[in-house]
Amino acid sequence: MVSQVDGSMIVVSNRLPLVVEKIGDEWQIGPAAGGLVTALEPVMRRVNGLWIGWPGSAAKAAPYAELFERFAEQHGYRLAGVPLTEEDVELYYQGFSNETIWPLFHDLLGRTKFELATWQRYQQVNEKFAVAIVDQLLDDQLIWVHDYQLALVGAQLRALGVRNRLAYFLHIPFPSFDLFRRLPWKKKMLDGLLQYDLLGFQTLRDRRNFVASVRELYPQVTADIRRRVTYLDFGNRQVTVGNFPISIDFEEFNQGARQQQVADEAWYLHEHYQGRQLFLGVDRLDYTKGISKRLLAFERALEKYPDLCRQATLIQVVVPSRAQVPEYISLKEELDRLVGRINARFSEHGWVPIHYLYRSLDRTQLLAHYRSCEIALISPLRDGMNLVAKEFCAASIEENGVLILSEFAGASAQLGQHALLVNPFDIEGTADTIWQAFSMDEEERRQRMRQLRSEVRRNNVDRWVEQFMIAVRPQLEDLY
Repeated sequence: MVSQVDGSMIVVSNRLPLVVEKIGDEWQIGPAAGGLVTALEPVMRRVNGLWIGWPGSAAKAAPYAELFERFAEQHGYRLAGVPLTEEDVELYYQGFSNETIWPLFHDLLGRTKFELATWQRYQQVNEKFAVAIVDQLLDDQLIWVHDYQLALVGAQLRALGVRNRLAYFLHIPFPSFDLFRRLPWKKKMLDGLLQYDLLGFQTLRDRRNFVASVRELYPQVTADIRRRVTYLDFGNRQVTVGNFPISIDFEEFNQGARQQQVADEAWYLHEHYQGRQLFLGVDRLDYTKGISKRLLAFERALEKYPDLCRQATLIQVVVPSRAQVPEYISLKEELDRLVGRINARFSEHGWVPIHYLYRSLDRTQLLAHYRSCEIALISPLRDGMNLVAKEFCAASIEENGVLILSEFAGASAQLGQHALLVNPFDIEGTADTIWQAFSMDEEERRQRMRQLRSEVRRNNVDRWVEQFMIAVRPQLEDLY
C-alpha cells in the first residue's frame, strides 16, 4: 500500500541507519539499532527510498561511496551522507540537541543548558543537512525529516528555494508552553518548525502542547481542530499538525520470537532462573529512563512483600550510550552502586534479586528475553513513545506476560487500558504494582496480553506511515 504513495520518498535523520566497522582489512556494514530504524526500514525497503544522514565519526576513512552501494544492494534503499566535523558533533549534537532540547522537552528543566554557541552551531548544521538534500536530484519527492536534532531543516530548505512537500516527525515529547517558553530562541524554533507542511507528534498531548505554544506566540493564528489533525491558518499558508503514535512491525517480532534459535535461548534462560518469575527492564543509558527509581521500587517491593524473595528476579539490561559524557558516567556509577547495595542486602545462596547487564543484546537474545520474562517493567520518567513496550507485547507469544508501564510514556495512551500503569516518581505505588503483577492469576494475564497484542498488531508501523501519508496528502485517503 505504501508503495502506491511514494516510490521516491526522502527520509532525513541525524544518523544514517548503518554501522560501519573495519574487521581485519575489510570494511563491514550492518543495520543500526534504534526505534527510528526499526520503524522505518521496512517502509524504506518497500518504496526504494533515499535516506540522508550523518554516517558517524567512528570510521572517517571508510570508502562510503562503495559501502553505500553495497548497503543499497543488501537493504533495498539508498543512502547519502552528511559529513560533520568534531566541533559540529560537540556543539550541535552533544551540545544543543542533547543538553538543551533533550532535557527541556523531557520536562527536566534543571538539566537544561542554554548556550548561544551551541544554538548557533545547531542552525549551521541544520543548514548543512538542507544543502545535502538539495544536492540530490530533487523532483517532487516528499521530504520527511525526523526528530529534534533537525527541527530547522525545513526552514533552511525553504530559504534555498525548495518547494517540495515537507513533513516533520518529532519522536520525543513536546513540552508544555510553560517549559518551552524558557528556551531563549523559542520563537525562532517555532518559526522553523512552521515551515513544514505537516508536523507529526507522538501523542495528542504533544500536539496540544505544540498548538498552545503557537497560539501564545502567534496570536493572529486560527486553529481548526479536528479529530486526527489541527489546521493552523496563517492567512497566506496552512500548516497541518497531527499526532501519529509510532509503532513496530508486529509480525517481525511475533514470528521472530517463534524461531528455533530464540526458543533455545529462551529455554536456557528458563533453566538458569528456574522456579522464578522474571521481571525485565531494557533501556538505553539515559536519565529520562527512570532506571534508578525502578531499582528503588524493586527494592521497596522486596521489603514490603517478602514472598518475592527467591521467587522473583529483575533482569535489567542497560545499553551503553554517550559513554564519554560526564553526566552519563555519573549515572552509570549510580546504577552500579544501587545494584550492588540491593543485591548485597537481599541476596541469598542460589538467588540474586537483580541481574544487571551493561551491554546491548543481539536480536536473538533480545527476543529470547522478551519471550522468557513474565513481566516487563518499563518506567521512564518521560518518553515520546517507548517501542520496547510494544516489542515485548509482540514477542509474548505465550500470551502470559504482564506489562508494567509508566503513565509518562507515550505508549500509555494506546496500551494503558490493559497494562498496569505506574507513576515512576511514586516508589511506594510502583512497588505495590510490582507485587500486583507478580501475583496476577493466569487468566487475567492472558486477557490483558491478548488485548495488548491485538492493539500492537492493529496499530503497527504500516498504519503509522499510512496515517502520516494521508495527513500530508489528504487526497490519498481513498487509497486506504
